[in-house]
Amino acid sequence: AVGDQHAGAEILTQRGGPDMAAFKKIGFIGLGTMGAHFASNLIKAGTEITVHDIQRDSADAHLSAGAKWADTPRELAAASEVILTSLPGPTEVEKVALDETDGLIAGMKPGTVLFDLSTNSPTTVRHIHEVFAARGLHCLDAPVSGGPKGAASGKLAIWVGGDKTVFSASRTALDILGDQVRYIGPIGAGTVAKLVHNAAGYAIQTALAEVFSAGVKAGVEPLALFAAVRQGVRGRQRTFDSLAEHYLINQYAPPDFTLRLAHKDVALAAELGRELGVPMRLIDLTLADMTEALDRGWGDRDSRVAMCLQQERAGVDFTVDPKDVLAVLDAD
Repeated sequence: AVGDQHAGAEILTQRGGPDMAAFKKIGFIGLGTMGAHFASNLIKAGTEITVHDIQRDSADAHLSAGAKWADTPRELAAASEVILTSLPGPTEVEKVALDETDGLIAGMKPGTVLFDLSTNSPTTVRHIHEVFAARGLHCLDAPVSGGPKGAASGKLAIWVGGDKTVFSASRTALDILGDQVRYIGPIGAGTVAKLVHNAAGYAIQTALAEVFSAGVKAGVEPLALFAAVRQGVRGRQRTFDSLAEHYLINQYAPPDFTLRLAHKDVALAAELGRELGVPMRLIDLTLADMTEALDRGWGDRDSRVAMCLQQERAGVDFTVDPKDVLAVLDAD
């Protein structure tokens, strides 16, 4: 779990080195698949770190590398100025943070900062933030994206919600863990971004399984089909980049590809599924939305105009300045 002994140093070298003046005593809880790599990289970066996990032997490699052990979250909190948690979910995070006997809140000193790296519930993290704030403590949500490989290499996105001033003053540990640390907004914003990201990924995964199974059943060899479609426009484009075209800026004319033509394409795919006896539930839902948009008289507008139907259902309305969208894209 500790991995390459030079990884932490290499990560810091690539990022211009750490701000040593900003280094603080760090506590880390949760030495699982992701957390083990995180704690390892913090040790390699030269931080003074105390660790805790419900399985004591999970910390053996880290203790051998120089970390200190705490028997409880309370004990860890008493020895730390910045605390990071990487836990399975809301139940575990809330217990570790708020248990009045052995939880973090029982040992944290005023001004101590908690960054929760877990995929959490916005409601839970906002509750913890509220309870902490009443005692002069800080809680920020900082969920991560990059998987175990990213956790090991430091090539990781971290989305942070909470007090921006606290984030700026205490972000050094996050910059060791990830190369794409981004402040998103108030408490809970990072968690919302993570849920949007993950849910979209699994929905897309399900849609790909649906259409790919139809393609194979239609007689195309799987590897040939994969090699072909990955070179299409969707295969070459980063998933969320397509939102920048028409949708974010709320402009659907002139179209890149009309709704009328897109509807025809999806209708043909749905028909193929019926002919083959392949269930196409997500495609059928997509076609229903596109048909509703056609019935609104939007056929000659860009195909992404159908996405406006979901905005209506959700009760949201937004338009982003095209210059601001380009600035985000250019920043990459």
